[in-house]
Amino acid sequence: MLTAIIKEELHKHIENGDDKLLKMIYAVVREYNDIPISEKAVSEFEKRTEKRKNGNSKTYEWHAAKKIITGKKGSN
Repeated sequence: MLTAIIKEELHKHIENGDDKLLKMIYAVVREYNDIPISEKAVSEFEKRTEKRKNGNSKTYEWHAAKKIITGKKGSN
């Protein structure tokens, strides 16, 4: 989608949005602006995405990933 179209759509949603939507959009913008993302991080993300798309990286279902992350060997 072209940037100009995205901006136009966002403007429409902001103009017509309720308080909840406006607060969510504002929170996303604040987070995006407060956390700088380095070129190195973007490059690494793109490399990992490409590996995943090409089937060259291992993926896990949530329950398996949770066990790996928490170090638990039993169920849940």
